[in-house]
Amino acid sequence: MFRGNHPARVDEKGRLKLPADFKRRSDEVYGPQFYITSKDGKRAEIYPIREWEKIEAKLAEIPSMNPAKKKFLDVTNYYGQMAEFDAQGRLLIPQILRESAKLTTDVVVLGEQTVLAVVNREEFEAELKAAPLSAADMTALADLGL
Repeated sequence: MFRGNHPARVDEKGRLKLPADFKRRSDEVYGPQFYITSKDGKRAEIYPIREWEKIEAKLAEIPSMNPAKKKFLDVTNYYGQMAEFDAQGRLLIPQILRESAKLTTDVVVLGEQTVLAVVNREEFEAELKAAPLSAADMTALADLGL
């Protein structure tokens, strides 16, 4: 599991040096291959390839003419690219996604269980302040057993 928050930087060539805790976990459990994509263009999602293949297996069970499946594939393929660590432990964030999500300098890398999310630090902090975790959110989570 990936968990926690690690501030990081995306360099001028679009490479993200994975924070040490996440790199170590990836090396121990997943290996060097990833699928980097987004569902909304606002955040990069870094999936170890094994985790992305689980999503693909579920997608394969959905009829090809399903409009939600087609839209999901359109979006995740548009933003997505395969990636591997370079010799310095960096991953190249796809250019279209870097531009869309404003991942050009200071970012936050968030552990979200089996995927890593990379967001523009300034915009993410503003979003947290504008829409904090509410009592209604906590109630909804409690209803789900959390």
